[in-house]
Formats: sequence, C-alpha cells, structure tokens
Amino acid sequence: MDAVLWRSLPGRTWVRAVLCLVLAELVVAACFTWLFPWVSTLLPFTESTVGP
Repeated sequence: MDAVLWRSLPGRTWVRAVLCLVLAELVVAACFTWLFPWVSTLLPFTESTVGP
C-alpha cells in the first residue's frame, strides 16, 4: 500500500514526503473528528456502574 501511494504521488522525493505527511495528518484529523466520536456512541464504555 505504501509503495502504491508513493508511486502515485507527483513530484520529487521531498514533495512526495511532504504530501505523505499532509495526507497522514488529514486521515488522523478525520478519524478524531468523525470516526472516533461515531464509534464511541456504539461502545458500552460510557455507561458507568459507579454511583455518586
């Protein structure tokens, strides 16, 4: 997968490296913004059995 991504990106080596970093940051940001909050609603870990 990494080799396919590396070959499909345009430019020289440093441009590809910068683009890979930007793409990785976008994926992480999308996970924290949309994916993880959605998954947390499906998991039962938010239900607490300890009372005040």
